Amino acid sequence: MQAEAQGRRIVLEIFGFLPVIIFVAVLIYISFNAPNFLTLRNLELVLMQSLPVVLVCAGLAAVVMAGGDDVVSGGIDLSIPATAVLAAGITAQMLSLGYPLALCAAVAFAASMIVGGLNAVLVTRIQMTPLLTTLAMFVAVVGVNNVVTASRRINVDHPWITVLRAQEVGGVPLGILVVALLVAVIFFALHQTRWGLNLQAVGGSRDAAEISGLNVNRFIAQSFILAAFSGFVCGFFILARGSGSSPGVEDNLMLEMVLATFLGAAFSPRRVVTMWGAILGAILVAAISIGFKSMGVNVFWTGLIKGSLIVLVVAFSAISQRVR
Repeated sequence: MQAEAQGRRIVLEIFGFLPVIIFVAVLIYISFNAPNFLTLRNLELVLMQSLPVVLVCAGLAAVVMAGGDDVVSGGIDLSIPATAVLAAGITAQMLSLGYPLALCAAVAFAASMIVGGLNAVLVTRIQMTPLLTTLAMFVAVVGVNNVVTASRRINVDHPWITVLRAQEVGGVPLGILVVALLVAVIFFALHQTRWGLNLQAVGGSRDAAEISGLNVNRFIAQSFILAAFSGFVCGFFILARGSGSSPGVEDNLMLEMVLATFLGAAFSPRRVVTMWGAILGAILVAAISIGFKSMGVNVFWTGLIKGSLIVLVVAFSAISQRVR
């Protein structure tokens, strides 16, 4: 029995680290074939390109930590990228009509909170499956954004948006510093406060949390609100990165969000989704995307590779859970 248990632990460790091994192998391949990939300038570019993904991954990590890391029945919010695009679309459209940025941000914030509130109600009150709920919400919110923007690109050159991309503080881009601060605040709230520890307890064992007197639905609902807030903030970095709002951004953002968040679980000793793991996963995904562009890989092949990596990451996670 002891030998069998030891064998299971070894298999668990192997499958747990396989996603990381695959990503490291891909990055090594890119470093040998992409010019100037391992340079400080390219590292800065990777960090800047990863900022929107980092923000949505932070939101998704909070939802998974509150609802459990089972991809089907646990916590998940696929609508965060759509919320981000909606916030960007509303802001861009209102700025183009001459409204002040503060009012644009307020309207975008209200719209984002409505999306988060609807997700919370549908999951906690109606008892709908988070996966199907947020996928349906993703489609609905994208439709709303297409109505708001008329499915067209809207250029944005507002100085407060541009500063997130162009301004530097002590040689470090301001956007990186702002996102680092926001992520640090969210990390502190989730890992260093009583609220965050209770939220993780809910995701770890819903039954145990209920027995201990925690309001499970309240914590799950709050995680969706936090995720919607991360989408709202991400909207401004989408505008900064792309110098405006463009249709279709949400698809690639959702793909990278799911890939990065669940890849990050491989960095956890317990193979569960964590905040810091999701952030590291987002940076790795951005590095691979930029590396493929440097190599001249067709964008369609890049999408296929990312989709395949998602299947591998989720499959290894499921196998790891079964062995455990």
